[in-house]
Amino acid sequence: MGREIAVRCPTRIDLAGGWSDVPAYCNSNSGEVVNVAITHYVTAKKTFDNNRRLTVQYSTDVPIGSGLGTSGAMNVALLAAIDDSGRKPEEIAEMAFQFESILGNTGGRQDQWASALGGINHLTFNGDNVEVNRLNPSIEFRTWLQNHLLLFDSKIQHISGELHDTIWKKFHANDEEVMQGLDMIRGAGLVMAEAIREEDIYQVVDSVRMVMLGVDLLDEKLHDPFRQVLTPLEQIGCALAWKAMGAGGGGVVGVIIEGGEKSKSTILDATNSAGWSQLHWAIEDSGVTQQ
Repeated sequence: MGREIAVRCPTRIDLAGGWSDVPAYCNSNSGEVVNVAITHYVTAKKTFDNNRRLTVQYSTDVPIGSGLGTSGAMNVALLAAIDDSGRKPEEIAEMAFQFESILGNTGGRQDQWASALGGINHLTFNGDNVEVNRLNPSIEFRTWLQNHLLLFDSKIQHISGELHDTIWKKFHANDEEVMQGLDMIRGAGLVMAEAIREEDIYQVVDSVRMVMLGVDLLDEKLHDPFRQVLTPLEQIGCALAWKAMGAGGGGVVGVIIEGGEKSKSTILDATNSAGWSQLHWAIEDSGVTQQ
């Protein structure tokens, strides 16, 4: 008899701290990231047919290059399906990270941990060690976050090459602006963790604004694909803060909106005119799950 094993993993949004989880930084400074697993998924299937032949495949419901940690989720799902030995989610996350490292990826660990664990997490990275602090805000705060953080797919595949290499070369050369930017992004992660624990929406906005400033210190080109659309919306008070959900240069952008329906309508009109599409989402509390 043939059999099939299917594994589903959520993708994630990076609220604050992304970049600080990269080993180049967190080998000497703690990385501090707050991210949220969301209801967009990668599914991997392992099939044995009646002749004991093996097929492995996976699929996503969001585009590759969206900045939602899709590649990390793909590898968590794939390895969980292949391994099928009951490993803990954290072990699967580390396997996925090491697999990507072998393939030459120099990114950090936040994507794999978000996908494996699900929920809202404050992740602290010290070298190869990952400390997980689960954040469990009230239903009211979760509802506020889901209603006031709008996601938009810019249709531009986010940058993951030469620009990033340049930033890390500057980091290794102790470039003052890059160092300051990374420290500011790390600090934003700590502010965001406290904001969610205290359910302080003003601190949430402040944290995202810190990220915006920190990213601009790394390189203004990272947020340039979004600026022309979103800066005017900031100026009229409809958008309180915004950031790329990945490393920047394109992909999905998150916008924290002022509460009124008029503001939301104005933002939707502007983003539609730019050719962006809204990506509806909710918090996914489950991580890697066998279907």
